Amino acid sequence: MGRIWEFFDDVDALSYVTDIDTYDIVYLNKKALSLFDLQSVEELSGKKCYEVLYNSSEPCSGCNIPKLSEGNILNGRYYSMRQNDYLTVKNTIVTEQGRRYRVELALYDKTAKQQDSEVHDFQNLEALANEGLRIALKAPTPDQSLDIILEYIGKALHAERTYIFEQNAQGGDDNTYEWVAKGITPEKENLQDVPPEVCASWYRLFRENKSIRIRDVEDIRESEPLQYEILKQQNIHSLVVVPLYEDGKIIGFYGVDNPPGARLAYAQNMLQIMAHFIISSIRGRKLVSQLQLMSYTDQLTRLGNRFAMDRYIEQISASDTLGVVYCDITGLKKINDTQGHEAGDRLIEQAALSLRSVFGGFGLFRIGGDELLALCPRITEEALREKVLRLKENMQAHAVTIAVGAVWEKDFSTGIDQLLSEADKRMYEDKRAYYEHAEADRRS
Repeated sequence: MGRIWEFFDDVDALSYVTDIDTYDIVYLNKKALSLFDLQSVEELSGKKCYEVLYNSSEPCSGCNIPKLSEGNILNGRYYSMRQNDYLTVKNTIVTEQGRRYRVELALYDKTAKQQDSEVHDFQNLEALANEGLRIALKAPTPDQSLDIILEYIGKALHAERTYIFEQNAQGGDDNTYEWVAKGITPEKENLQDVPPEVCASWYRLFRENKSIRIRDVEDIRESEPLQYEILKQQNIHSLVVVPLYEDGKIIGFYGVDNPPGARLAYAQNMLQIMAHFIISSIRGRKLVSQLQLMSYTDQLTRLGNRFAMDRYIEQISASDTLGVVYCDITGLKKINDTQGHEAGDRLIEQAALSLRSVFGGFGLFRIGGDELLALCPRITEEALREKVLRLKENMQAHAVTIAVGAVWEKDFSTGIDQLLSEADKRMYEDKRAYYEHAEADRRS
């Protein structure tokens, strides 16, 4: 004997059954299988109802299971983005073989669509936004929150791509975050430092607090040829973009590509509602970035500190060549004792500038009061030797004397401690030679 819900197999309505305790989908009728492009419910093995039906990573906050009881039917009505239509929904609970299941039947509601679409749009939009924010706010970092909310918006709007662009210091636009639907080519790497003239017309509208809706990209072919070409290259035929403001200043925009054409206004409203959360997360990201910078940066020299050094070392591959340059600022104690610590700080700053001018692009750190370090992965032995010679020549331009000990290793598998120890030993040999030479000059 089949299960009771198999009665719905050929019904012209959507039906699904969920295990109340596990949230597993145990049944979809033929119409529902067709909607999800499935051959059988077994293809959803391991998937939860909230993942499949609502694009959520955890049970929906508005789940109606607590309101259900066996033998009673709970009616509801909502707008479905997937079907682009209004549904009248009937839910109940049945017990089969000792387990309880929620059985749902969804019928298309044309009357609701004609009579009160605006009310339902608003209610559904508000519920979708709240659900997305609830999920995103649980993310441990602002970056992850932004990734989650873009994915949620993209899936909720059935778009192909969602993204954030931020203005850079040169006035161009950088694509900083991106989500793409399955089968869609990512474009983030191709959309860095987009010239200002590409989106100039958008920014003019942004300054008037207006958003962008392009129903058909062919409509801008003549008026915005540069923008048109870039959008066509990405296979964009429609889009919605809203501005992002921080303290009254436009800092960029975010949007969706290729949402269903009939729902562009709906998509625009959703993006506008979410814009405040996007801005808040960007602010949080900037704050985290500043705190990380402070925690990994020596405040006097702006070189990395020991925490930054440990982090940098973790990223070096065991197969990389590595040059280690250990530096000691000669005469710092004497300067501090005779001219004061402000003069000593200036000497440290000059030493850091000298090191940066030669080894910029590598890992540079201040690991002690008068000790600086350069770590140079993937450098050749000859290049390291040349840079050390340049550093010694460069000291005079910065009015500083630095004792230098350098070590080169063909691979990093030996570990950092042995290399640091050897470089430190060679630095002290260089320092001793400097003082012996200075003493000889003094006597002559």
